[in-house]
Amino acid sequence: MVRRGIALVLAAALGTVGLAGCAGDGPGEGSIVVTTNILGDVAQQIVGDEAEVVVLMPDGADPHSFEISARDAATVENAALVVSNGLGLEEGVQNSVDAAAEAGVPVLAVGEEVDPLEYQEGSSRGQADPHFWTDPERMREAARLIAEQVLEQVPDIDAAAVQARAAEYDDELAALDDEMREAFDRIPTDQRTLVTNHHVLGYLADRYGFEVLGAVIPSGTTLASPSAADLDALATAIREAGVPAIFADSSHPDRLAQVLAETAGVDVEVHSLYSESLTADGEAATYLGMMRANTATIATALTP
Repeated sequence: MVRRGIALVLAAALGTVGLAGCAGDGPGEGSIVVTTNILGDVAQQIVGDEAEVVVLMPDGADPHSFEISARDAATVENAALVVSNGLGLEEGVQNSVDAAAEAGVPVLAVGEEVDPLEYQEGSSRGQADPHFWTDPERMREAARLIAEQVLEQVPDIDAAAVQARAAEYDDELAALDDEMREAFDRIPTDQRTLVTNHHVLGYLADRYGFEVLGAVIPSGTTLASPSAADLDALATAIREAGVPAIFADSSHPDRLAQVLAETAGVDVEVHSLYSESLTADGEAATYLGMMRANTATIATALTP
């Protein structure tokens, strides 16, 4: 506890030096700090220009492994509200979020409030799955929770403006859900089988009627590693099921997925998804764009 207290003091001091011309305010004073860029986009859509939204996770980063600087840690501590994914996703940031919560900063761990599912297989079996954003219906609840906490915790905010933006964004999320269902309904039932680089599409599978056959890394985190036996077993399952595609996240190298495709000894293509991070620009620069791009990729790859 003493070491963590010292670390926070140093972080705050460093941040204050960096903003010497800001009337004594620390970095991020009174802002909404969001750990992941996916939830950061959602928060920005709801808040607009009514408050500052600070996103800790860089574009294209891995949410399981990214870390923050001392200045970022001070920003977290000075926030009016911290929004995190939770459920163990942000492994490199959790200590800073916990320290801010202990210091009295309001923290919304969204994943804990959206009826989380459990992993059904692999080394993470029985643990809560943090990848809820692949289900847009749960993201509607996430957006509602974020709006609610913004109105409650952020001072001097235009409540009517935030409520109007939240309602508009809710309509967009509902439309996204309809679009995804329509696209996936065109995939034959016996082709709705998913193989991914790690267990990341459980919520999507649950909502739209897919089977998750397995993952290259049989875990809910990219920090784990598969054994040779794991890869051989999955390659056998792919051959037997006739799976035509393996989906790998764009923020991770697809080397293991390519090896698995070769090991399976059948015609299997590796397709890239934006499953855990937004990009700086392009089709996956927003949550809505990311999900539409992923939907198109999955539907195209699995439709004969």
